[in-house]
Amino acid sequence: MALLADFLPLPQLRPVLDPEFRPASLARQCFDRTATVPVRLALEQTDGSVFHHGLRVLPASVSGAAEINAFFVERLAKFLLWAYGGRNLYVDGPAEIAAALARHYRDDATGRFDSEIIGERIYDAPLQVIPTASLPPARATTAPLGRQLAGCRIGFDLGGSDRKVAALRDGEVVFSEEIVWDPYFQKDPQYHFDGIMDSLRRAAAHLPRVDAIGGSAAGVYVNNRVKVASLYRGVSPEDFAKRIKNLFLDLREAWGGIPFEVVNDGEVTALAASMSLGVNSVLGISLGTSTAGGFVTAEGNITSWLNELAFAPVDYRPDAPRDEWSGDPGCGVQYFSQQAVGRLLGPAGIELDPALPLPEKLKAVQALMAAGDARALRIYETIGCYLGHAVAHYADFYDLRHVLILGRVTSGAGGDVILAGARAVLATEYPTLGGQVTFHLPDEKDKRHGQAIAAGSLPRVG
Repeated sequence: MALLADFLPLPQLRPVLDPEFRPASLARQCFDRTATVPVRLALEQTDGSVFHHGLRVLPASVSGAAEINAFFVERLAKFLLWAYGGRNLYVDGPAEIAAALARHYRDDATGRFDSEIIGERIYDAPLQVIPTASLPPARATTAPLGRQLAGCRIGFDLGGSDRKVAALRDGEVVFSEEIVWDPYFQKDPQYHFDGIMDSLRRAAAHLPRVDAIGGSAAGVYVNNRVKVASLYRGVSPEDFAKRIKNLFLDLREAWGGIPFEVVNDGEVTALAASMSLGVNSVLGISLGTSTAGGFVTAEGNITSWLNELAFAPVDYRPDAPRDEWSGDPGCGVQYFSQQAVGRLLGPAGIELDPALPLPEKLKAVQALMAAGDARALRIYETIGCYLGHAVAHYADFYDLRHVLILGRVTSGAGGDVILAGARAVLATEYPTLGGQVTFHLPDEKDKRHGQAIAAGSLPRVG
């Protein structure tokens, strides 16, 4: 009888603090070597964009195939949902595959989370699993992003532990600032409005005028409207609808209706990389309070993809660490964020006050790292190993040639250790890919303020 464990191989290079890690990349490779029955998936967005992806599954004659197939198809579908997005999931394959997916999104708590957030909150319609023998044709749209630096601009970046702002004059930074805040469990929507307005006013004080404002924020934003974001998880559904959904439209009005654009922080991460490095085909990954991802195509454009890599599975062991919001195991946020650092404190043997917030725990680890503490080093080595295997997984979905990492977790010497670990994994486990992908780490200024600066380039003026 086939068992799921048979298809979850241990990597050659294992995270020093998490030796039971089962990377999605190797699991999919292992499964594909045995599976023979083709299955094709397609995700359709409301604008008509359709994204295809295929895999093979075990034939029904293999004992235990139903459970194993359901696992691998669901993990792939989850990645597609959070990386690409869409409300209609078409399945061309054995009938039991589509039936298992439909049950998952209807009956399982993690499946219901994906269905509610992706379908109803982002695309305003329930997620539909549609069995078919004929997938809709693949098509996608791309659009230029940012790179507008003329005039007097403000760029801001909203994270879960701080908000950053930069004042730019014809592309030159004349002011930048980072202010600690705690948005996650604030019940009053006014807290968010006042905090953002405070940062904008501070930046405006350093400019003769403000021509445009651009923002980067965790979550999903469509036409400057907030669709879903963990930053506002403390706000009631009623107040979210009344005050948060149009938060940035209200801010634009408060600034006299000047050009004002807000997009997902992951997209701005990729934009920052493309602008600073002068390259395209860039996957940007920000390791901050959560995990933000964004992608710039070979043409220098963005797609309509979600790129919400915080929810994309990278570890396939069933008992992997669980995302605190969705409850799903193995999702990126537990591997590439302050949460990852906090989770690894125990295995590293570092004892800190449990009441300390995650940003303070990260600062403590960074201080230990700067002092040459071997325990802190092992935390960064572990994250680097995670990253190498995750990039190999991401490469199945993104035509990437460059990977830039930034965010608070990468500040200091730890960032170099993370990249060294990721490079070692690709060279050892995925040598072909290792020869194609270049890792980048911005300088300290770009790490902490690069997204705010790139965000300022988003609006078009005139």
